[in-house]
Amino acid sequence: MDTDSPGAHLGATRVGAVVVGVDGSEYALSATRWAGAEARRRGLPLRIVSAVGWTTYAPVGLPALGEYRRGLALETARAMVDAAADVATATVPDVEVQREVRGGVPSRVLVEESASANVLVVGNRGSGGFAGLTLGSVGVTLAAHARCPVVVVRGDGDGIGRPGAPVVVGVGDEGTAEGALSFAFEEAARRGVPLVAVHSWIESVIDPFLVPYVDWDSVASEEGRLLTDALAPWTRMYPGVELREVVVRDGAARAVLAAAAGASLVVVGSRGFGATRGLLLGSVSQALLQHAPCPVAVVRARPVEAADLAEVR
Repeated sequence: MDTDSPGAHLGATRVGAVVVGVDGSEYALSATRWAGAEARRRGLPLRIVSAVGWTTYAPVGLPALGEYRRGLALETARAMVDAAADVATATVPDVEVQREVRGGVPSRVLVEESASANVLVVGNRGSGGFAGLTLGSVGVTLAAHARCPVVVVRGDGDGIGRPGAPVVVGVGDEGTAEGALSFAFEEAARRGVPLVAVHSWIESVIDPFLVPYVDWDSVASEEGRLLTDALAPWTRMYPGVELREVVVRDGAARAVLAAAAGASLVVVGSRGFGATRGLLLGSVSQALLQHAPCPVAVVRARPVEAADLAEVR
């Protein structure tokens, strides 16, 4: 691929395994099934990872009890990984499955895994180390800090029972769109499904007294032209992907969520700045992670820096 072409420095050129974080919950097993299917689509191994916080199992003055708890935690984590591996093997028997139990805070462990991963996958809820997709939890933290695209598996996992279910991508400002478009076009091409590109606009910056006098048809036409122009390089690269352009006069989160109904995957870009910079994830990304009816892929718009990793807890 030409290094000057769209996506030349993004996920399109990345190698590594599809990594899934597991904690023994049904949500993690659903994520494992999705990750296994994705690994097969990409021709990559599936790496199943669980985390144990070693330092939390050594009470001061009671080393024997600490070792017992540590051993119990290890045994439990290994059993969770083995159960997930069994699910993966049953789902995609032709995919290589790797197993790993690591020590450390779950969010940091998975951010470290993301450095060599092709895609990082987690469930939207959990029962253990990767629990609860709420603001500041593992799923959102990974979407903000991981060094590869992150997929949070929501809904039924993979559009099961809906052949040809499209991939949906939200197209916003230029700063977040390129990585998301690269990922979305690749996914649609791999799956052989249409790609729905959603661009929204809203008149919040217009003086309310002028609203009745605005030619909204002309505004919509201009917004449509902007979307077509943004997609043009990608349509040339992926001529076999059926593209559907949707321009909506609405808030971005509502527009993308509406389009996600019946989709197999929804993709959104994010600058992913850390909490100390005052922004963890944009409102659209957070809305999708909380409410989308299908798996959500969050693709960062810029590389992770050392300062970002220092913020992960």
